[in-house]
Amino acid sequence: MSVGTPIGIEKQAGSGGWHNSSGGKVGRGRAAVVGSGFGGLAAAIRLQAMGFETTCFEARDKPGGRAYVYHDDGFTFDAGPTVITAPHCIEELFEVAGRDMKDYVELLPVEPLYRLQWQDGTSFDYVSNEASLIEQIRAINPKDEAGYRRFADYSRRVFQKGYEELSAVPFLRFSDMIRVAPQLARLRADRSVYSTVSRFIKDEHLRQAFSFHPLLVGGNPYDTSAIYTLIHWIEREWGVFFPRGGTGALVNGLVRLFEDLGGDFRINTPVRRINVARQKSQTKHLVTTDSVEKESFDAVVSNADVHHTYAKLYDQVDEARPVQRRLEKMEWSMSLFVMYFGTNRRYENLAHHTILFGPRFKGLLDDIFKGNRLPEDFSLYLHTPTVTDRSLAPEGCEGFYVLSPVPHLGRAAIDWDTVAQQYGDAILETLEERLPGLRESIVTRRHFTPNNFRDELNAHCGSAFSVAPKLTQSAYFRPHNRADKIPGLYIVGGGTHPGAGVPGVINTAKATCGLVAQDFGVLTR
Repeated sequence: MSVGTPIGIEKQAGSGGWHNSSGGKVGRGRAAVVGSGFGGLAAAIRLQAMGFETTCFEARDKPGGRAYVYHDDGFTFDAGPTVITAPHCIEELFEVAGRDMKDYVELLPVEPLYRLQWQDGTSFDYVSNEASLIEQIRAINPKDEAGYRRFADYSRRVFQKGYEELSAVPFLRFSDMIRVAPQLARLRADRSVYSTVSRFIKDEHLRQAFSFHPLLVGGNPYDTSAIYTLIHWIEREWGVFFPRGGTGALVNGLVRLFEDLGGDFRINTPVRRINVARQKSQTKHLVTTDSVEKESFDAVVSNADVHHTYAKLYDQVDEARPVQRRLEKMEWSMSLFVMYFGTNRRYENLAHHTILFGPRFKGLLDDIFKGNRLPEDFSLYLHTPTVTDRSLAPEGCEGFYVLSPVPHLGRAAIDWDTVAQQYGDAILETLEERLPGLRESIVTRRHFTPNNFRDELNAHCGSAFSVAPKLTQSAYFRPHNRADKIPGLYIVGGGTHPGAGVPGVINTAKATCGLVAQDFGVLTR
């Protein structure tokens, strides 16, 4: 359910809140948002626009959660999300606040969306233009043109059902799942992304090209539900974008929007615990930070790791413990090794987003998602934002980050403090095959390992994308947007419905704030 204008209340452009028809501001109570990732910021903006007195708590010294920013030697490195799709999700946040997105951030189109490269020299520019895409498919395997057209039509139908109809609808009851089961069955959501693509496309390069997307949200293409083929149509429909100034500029724009609406944003303020006080029909959430003991709120929206929320923040609440145990039995997404580096030279013919496939595909994925050791080979995502925005590096320089999926800490006991430097060196050696002279041109470098996901982001098992996006862990079977047994606690972010990815977590806020609106009488049913 989306958050719209309730009966008898109208949203006034630029007003910073919801008002009744006589012009008086509607006071909804106090709301706390824990964490300022995209899900948390989207929720904070929606809550403040609905009339809640909203405080957003951020533990780190900068906003953004996984979308953190590093500034090293004149380079700007976005730490996390770099692929921005479905820009209307972002535009809608400004619309519900009565503001214009152009006054806060500029989104730049990226083309090609991705460049895919294999070790045998095959290269494929994944573009949004259908004619250009099909021309490249013909060049690799002419027989797959018709199959691709059928796959694209399937992806469109999944998009219409799975994204347009269900992405912002919370699944709180099993009956909600039963209601959509026939449609999902017709779309064969029980099949994996890879097996579904393989029904339409026969060339192995092209199968990989149209099935790698689950990795962008923490899923194994061989296990992730075919519902996630909708990502292909999202990109066909709207393209891929990058904010001018980097992803951090988009984060800062959302923080500014929240504060312009009157929201209270607190940096360097980790939430240590939350107690619950029940008084007859009313529940208060008492938030404790290093500076304030038991600050009272009517509602809490947690953008923290969902396991951390129940196991640490609400550890003194009896109803949180069964949820914690249930989460620990679920399958969690893989982790990541991410390395940020800048060079004192520029390179020609680079793409903004490049996928470098290693010598193995399924075998490597088995090692990452099911193995207990660090694979010796890797497939890589290379992000080169300076292709689109030169301001992110000093003149004459190039800025990069490279990402390698790796097992999470609960699966593989890897001593990252020992192996990280060597692993990064091996990645650079591989990249140098395509970027001559790379290693000698590097002037700054840092890395982020599964240990950092665990220690800095409180991510369970160092998982980079929370609960894995399998069919049996989706929709109703995913941690719910509203806590079942703790009134006034709500969840946003990659660990709830619909899941990870920038449009995913922004839509978790839309779904969750729809529930808040119902519970606090902002919307009539």
